Amino acid sequence: MTFQDIFKSSFLDNVTSISLLDMVLAMVLAFAIGLFIYLIYKKTYAGVMYSQTFGVTLVALTMITTFVILAVTSNVVLSLGMVGALSIVRFRTAIKEPLDIAFLFWAIAAGIVLAAGLIPLAVFGSVMIGIIVMVFASQKEHTSPYIVVLKVDGDEAEKKAQKLLKEHTKKCVIKSKTVRPGEVELNYEIRLARDNTDFINALAAGDGVSSAVLVSYNGDYMG
Repeated sequence: MTFQDIFKSSFLDNVTSISLLDMVLAMVLAFAIGLFIYLIYKKTYAGVMYSQTFGVTLVALTMITTFVILAVTSNVVLSLGMVGALSIVRFRTAIKEPLDIAFLFWAIAAGIVLAAGLIPLAVFGSVMIGIIVMVFASQKEHTSPYIVVLKVDGDEAEKKAQKLLKEHTKKCVIKSKTVRPGEVELNYEIRLARDNTDFINALAAGDGVSSAVLVSYNGDYMG
């Protein structure tokens, strides 16, 4: 093997398999679409605690997927090795919101389509998905759900408390009931008819009611 043969390796040949213009264009578009996905996620987020790092992850995931697919499409042998390498990766981070899964797949799909050279499909598809997500996200009920935890001493107090709740709420559904000797604990999911929580004071002052707790939470149990 001569000195020239060393520099005629396939590794050096692969350097020119993807043009610099293609790389720059693909990565810039990946960043732009990833940023668009991030803005849609930030606008439509309705969870308990917003995660800034997850939004940044969407941008990074779009760009990472793009350059990985660019490498795969340039070399068949590399694509087989990439499949084997990625098959051993395991992710343990829990997805707290179901819609977050859709955003992750959206970022990955956008990166794949971009790297495949289908730029119009990537742009048009991302815009359409963004519009649909925005439309359906705006259809959510504006009244915040609450949980009311009551402790009463019997059936009569339970009936009076439930009647008072239904008079001051738009929706009232019992979620759990725990019975102990001399005490009944009730958990109601409610949606307020008005932006006023003074009824909880009257509820706590009712006969047979030992305590009344109102807790705000985020959930989609009621349609």
